Amino acid sequence: MLEKQIATHIDGIIIYRNFVKNLPYNPKLIPLTKQKRKQGILSEVLFWQQVRNKGFHQIDFDRQRIIGNYIVDFYVKTLGLIVEIDGFSHDTKQQYDTVRTAFLENLGLKVFRITDWDIKQNLSVAMKDLENFIIANYSAP
Repeated sequence: MLEKQIATHIDGIIIYRNFVKNLPYNPKLIPLTKQKRKQGILSEVLFWQQVRNKGFHQIDFDRQRIIGNYIVDFYVKTLGLIVEIDGFSHDTKQQYDTVRTAFLENLGLKVFRITDWDIKQNLSVAMKDLENFIIANYSAP
């Protein structure tokens, strides 16, 4: 039996690694990821300021990561966690988001969705919601 490795601690609670190996990757999306990083969408910039340089519980976040034929907003390799910030454009993309989320979850990844509005208006609550999601999904071995 493999022993789970510890990724970090949140409020004294052990958070275990869930590294997902061999994720599919479409290199044709590289120019689009660079373009998306430069766009500077306010909610993504605000979130990035909270998590960059392991500023959120020593967890390393990647921004605009390619997984399969999709570009996810933020990805935590050690947890197999995707953080998606949904703006108003997602109101008309429910079917697309459902298919996309199912694909990502079938790879063994977890998806945490937060609204653009929550990041802009309730950042501390949004970050606490993320903490709670991580504890709920990664604290038990």
